[in-house]
Amino acid sequence: MNIETITKSELITNNIIEAIQDRKGKKITLLDMTAIETAPAHTFVICEGNTPVQVAAIADNIREHLLEEIKVKPYNYDGYRAAEWIVIDYGDILVHVFTREMRYHYNLEELWSDAVITDIPDLD
Repeated sequence: MNIETITKSELITNNIIEAIQDRKGKKITLLDMTAIETAPAHTFVICEGNTPVQVAAIADNIREHLLEEIKVKPYNYDGYRAAEWIVIDYGDILVHVFTREMRYHYNLEELWSDAVITDIPDLD
């Protein structure tokens, strides 16, 4: 992919996906919410880890990878205390890293079902 032909948001999203996959995050889903006026961001990137330890490792890797590769820091992040749902705010992109149980409980894909939903295949 030619870096000149993709937007900054696409570059950030692609790096988020790489960082998630690097830590064996599963069931990556992109929600494109640009057409939803009340949406808190243009894109949600949602994934899950098996345990709170893995959820924290995925979130850490996202933050580190984006800083190292494209010099982007999040505006904010929260959820490390319980590490069952960590959200990382990159402005127009919100990353949600869940445990399987919390993802099922909050079901953001259903809540924002008006969004264009794209599932990214797991690597293994």
